[in-house]
Amino acid sequence: MRSIQASDAKTHLPQLLDDVERGETLLITRHGRSIARIVPEIDQRRSQVTQAVERIKERRRRMPSITLEELLSARNEGRKG
Repeated sequence: MRSIQASDAKTHLPQLLDDVERGETLLITRHGRSIARIVPEIDQRRSQVTQAVERIKERRRRMPSITLEELLSARNEGRKG
């Protein structure tokens, strides 16, 4: 991860956005302190997907378990007729 001063980020924003678009993460600093992080959109998307998977796992833990036989029976029930 590359660090860049806020004043330099302001001056070079178009180039920095190109760098982020290519996958680089930037840390913006002011007076030596971190104030912001610019991450590629894919990282945000990956984070959203990870959170969604965790929510699904949590819901599955709360649901009653179903046997393979019950599942196949429910599937086959729709095929009758």
